[in-house]
Amino acid sequence: MQEKESSVAEPPAAGDEQRGPYGRALFALAKWFAYAGGLIFIALVLMSVVSIVGRKLFNAPVPGDVELLQLSSAFASATFFAYCHLMHGDVKVDFFTANMTSSRRLVLDSIGSLLVGLLGALLAWRTAAGAISLKEAGETSAILELPVWLAQTLMVPSFVLLALAGFYMCWHPWTRSGKQS
Repeated sequence: MQEKESSVAEPPAAGDEQRGPYGRALFALAKWFAYAGGLIFIALVLMSVVSIVGRKLFNAPVPGDVELLQLSSAFASATFFAYCHLMHGDVKVDFFTANMTSSRRLVLDSIGSLLVGLLGALLAWRTAAGAISLKEAGETSAILELPVWLAQTLMVPSFVLLALAGFYMCWHPWTRSGKQS
């Protein structure tokens, strides 16, 4: 049997029965979050094109285009994190682990996923706290006067999903084929 190189990502198959019902639901939710983020970015690109063309040809840009771009790209970016982690798309420095046994790499990957889960939970908590603070302060954007807390609140579900993905990826390898040494 040939083993895949450690630098090659090993994404799970879309219909992977080894994932279990919780894993399949988590994967499907993460995929839909990523689709939504992609659609938001497409809308932002279209808005930017309309604004640039309107500014150059008709002296009529989209009012608040930069504000909308800043507010929307922040939460749209967060929608990709969980899917990326579930697909093993994280950046890994495998120079040190290339010669390790697969069981040792599994332990390190599980520890890394646990840290991703903890980071996702921390980000969700602090982002929610920051959004509450912004709402209490009544901060709005300069041109459109949009509430800034709303964009920050929209990031919280993505960070919660990242936490769930991290905890799942920490736990999942150990249940997939029984305990490994």
